[in-house]
Amino acid sequence: MGKNLIQQARGKGGPTYRAPSFRYVGKVSHCLALDKTLTGTIIDVVHCAGHSGPLAEIVYDNGEKVYEMAPEGIIVGDKITTGPQAEAEIGNTTQLKNLPEGTPICNIESRPGDGGKFVRASGTFARVVTRTSKEIIIELPSKKQRKFLPECRATVGIVAGGGRTDKPFLRAGTKHFYMKARNKLWPKMSGSAQNAVDHPFGCSRSSRKSKARPVGRNTPPGRKVGLLWPKRTGRKK
Repeated sequence: MGKNLIQQARGKGGPTYRAPSFRYVGKVSHCLALDKTLTGTIIDVVHCAGHSGPLAEIVYDNGEKVYEMAPEGIIVGDKITTGPQAEAEIGNTTQLKNLPEGTPICNIESRPGDGGKFVRASGTFARVVTRTSKEIIIELPSKKQRKFLPECRATVGIVAGGGRTDKPFLRAGTKHFYMKARNKLWPKMSGSAQNAVDHPFGCSRSSRKSKARPVGRNTPPGRKVGLLWPKRTGRKK
């Protein structure tokens, strides 16, 4: 009898795939004050294992301390502004309706007040494409355009740490600890390289590598790999 696929073992709540959140610096979020314009000071730029880009530790006038994605060009001691009256300058956070078209932004809120959900990876940014009275159209790093509410907030600038992926991993151990810090499954073994009891494509008695056959929706879970319930198969005529 075969085993569960390694893809099916993820998300079961076991310690192997649980995020090590106790080692994270903190939650990345905008200031809680939505209607007030506050001035903050960047007191430190820190590294967090749970984020690919550096975090800026900011203390605002009202005493609130938050961690935000650090945009390129900021340094410790800079003054930044958040709120409806904030200008479109690097590091400032304001509502999308106040930003001119073409402004590079990051850490965009999905709903007003949620702290930011989109464009938080290192070296990424989005742009304001166009605006209407009811929605703002943003071009994401994937070149896909998405509609946001005008009251959603975003930080002006590009997330720092760009070019991070250009540096190669020279040692397998370095890659091991990098993936372990983010609790990712690594190394990833192809199905054809596994044993027959571990994967439907696995078998050492054949050198055939392409075994991706169509799979129906009612197939048992242990066979749901390859072409999952495709709409059509075969050559187009």
